[in-house]
Amino acid sequence: MEQTLATGARGDLSGKSGVSWAAVVAGAVVSCALTLVLLAFGAGVGFSVVSPWGSEGVSATTFKIGTGLYFIVIAMISSAVGGYLAGRLRAKWVGIDSNEITFRDTAHGLLVWALATVVGAALLAAPASALIGGVGAATSTVASAARSSGAMDGYVDQLLRAGPAPQAQGNPSESRGELTRLLTSSVENGDGLSAGDRSYVANLVAARTGLSQADAEQRVDQVVTGLKSSLEDARQAGQQLSIWLTLSLFIGALSACLAAMEGGGLRDGTWGKQPVFRRNSTAT
Repeated sequence: MEQTLATGARGDLSGKSGVSWAAVVAGAVVSCALTLVLLAFGAGVGFSVVSPWGSEGVSATTFKIGTGLYFIVIAMISSAVGGYLAGRLRAKWVGIDSNEITFRDTAHGLLVWALATVVGAALLAAPASALIGGVGAATSTVASAARSSGAMDGYVDQLLRAGPAPQAQGNPSESRGELTRLLTSSVENGDGLSAGDRSYVANLVAARTGLSQADAEQRVDQVVTGLKSSLEDARQAGQQLSIWLTLSLFIGALSACLAAMEGGGLRDGTWGKQPVFRRNSTAT
């Protein structure tokens, strides 16, 4: 009899699963829905604080930091609500030690966070792939997007801007297409224009704009430097976003675990009445 009671104090004699999957799924669904609502609200606030006019709206640095902090707020609120619901809705365990109950409630919160994260990642598969693809893949993606969307045309326009004595030689559309391909190739390779390509582009710019060879080479260097600077800004923005998202995920997991512990304790009527962890005492 004493052995049976001792066994009952350590584990569940019913043989039922320690995971209430219905409660976990319910918490994860609510967490995902709340995340969507907060993201929509954040997008609206973001549009209201930015402005195309330089003297209005928040600065780019403030906007980036505010966005990162808002990601953390979203993770805390949505994960905490989902974890709390899982703790309140899970089945009541009978004959389980308080430490084991605390562990199970924490595990329920972690499962809610994990399921909500996986579902969210599945819905945002393409952005997630672009984010974790690495710097090299991201650079290649930027170059491909630039080629398809015509974003490289602005740099070609800078190269072919007419000088003091423009000289129309050859087909303008062919020159533009060739310059676009050369610049795109330099972005994909990551090494910039080779010495031969740089000399060729400078000759082409000099012939099209009427600039001297030295001025044409200087313009080519300025345009390539501006292009690299834009790519570097995009890389740093992606890096900062990745760090903020990682931090928000960790904080979301912690919030879900703590909220599930609170929800489970309130469900059993034990919240705040005993220490979270205690050592089993043995009679002497």
